[in-house]
Amino acid sequence: MTMTMKMNTKGGAIYRAAVALVALGVILFPSGLNADKNQKLIKNYGLIFGTAYGPDDHPLYGVKVEVYPVGKKSPHWDIVSDHRGEFAQRVPPGPGDYVVHGTADVVPIEEGVPNTHKKKRLKAEVRVHIEGEERQDVSLHLTE
Repeated sequence: MTMTMKMNTKGGAIYRAAVALVALGVILFPSGLNADKNQKLIKNYGLIFGTAYGPDDHPLYGVKVEVYPVGKKSPHWDIVSDHRGEFAQRVPPGPGDYVVHGTADVVPIEEGVPNTHKKKRLKAEVRVHIEGEERQDVSLHLTE
């Protein structure tokens, strides 16, 4: 007993054309119909970019950095420095003044073993002024 299936080639071609058009739309317009509105939102910001350094002037990894407006505690942003000691935070376009505050706990290693009894807390604070849609570079030099 043999079964044969009759395939409608006209319907298959329409289906393939519809899938191709949808894929083309996703490639050309990845953010949908509001692409212009999203582009405006992405461009409206100031950027605070910084590097955290330890007492020996080497970049520090894992520094907890808080960014908040001068005189206010909110809104604030919590970020952590990367392996190069760098961090970045978008803020509303200026004019505005911000405080960048960094803290890190450093544990000295003696004979290959961390000595938690001699743990030190390093701190630093810098003020940053954002005039408009711009980037401001800062350095945090953490000390005891």
